[in-house]
Amino acid sequence: MGTLAVETEIACSETYLRLGLGESRKGSTENPRVLSYLSSLLERSVQKNESFLETTHTKDVITIFHGSKAPSLGIGQYIDRIFKYSCCSPSCFIVAHIYMERFIQCTHAILTSLNVHRLLITSVMVAAKFIDDAFFSNAHYARVGGVSTLELNKLEMEFLFGLDFRLHVNIDTFGKYCVLLEKEGSGGLQIERSIQTCGLKGNWPNEEDSTCATIARLRFS
Repeated sequence: MGTLAVETEIACSETYLRLGLGESRKGSTENPRVLSYLSSLLERSVQKNESFLETTHTKDVITIFHGSKAPSLGIGQYIDRIFKYSCCSPSCFIVAHIYMERFIQCTHAILTSLNVHRLLITSVMVAAKFIDDAFFSNAHYARVGGVSTLELNKLEMEFLFGLDFRLHVNIDTFGKYCVLLEKEGSGGLQIERSIQTCGLKGNWPNEEDSTCATIARLRFS
């Protein structure tokens, strides 16, 4: 193994730890850093895309992932909610990010405040099924994501066909996305910006219940 390969491996390992991907969920009081970095990156992508659509008067192509209006829950809050109630590994969010990138490239979709939430819940669910030893059912993820089970089933199929069922992520690709996410995500966190800039207004009602039976449903219009 060459020096460059060794240095890359070390850098990826350190990035992996900084993102909180090696932490155990048991006894942890803080969310892994990967969540806030992914949130920051997606918020800036949404803001950039919506600005482009507005300034160029380009019409967005409506897909099954689109809602008629942006949900009241911000991207960061939504990601935290998924992590809290899905019990999936932190690495799922890296893989989910990779899946979203692949889906956008394959379908030429544009990430906006109208579709980012549905793409998130679907991609994380698919990632959990593919890389985690144990995972919840679609019905559970539907309650977490604020959609019906029937809708999530349709979103999953659309997502899988959009990816052409290319779900494998090799170690090299995973490591590159870890480095990229830390670089782009941490840079975005240095810029103070309200959630309203992404077209997401309002807050999720306070709820600290830990059981899934008490999860309040967020319905997407």
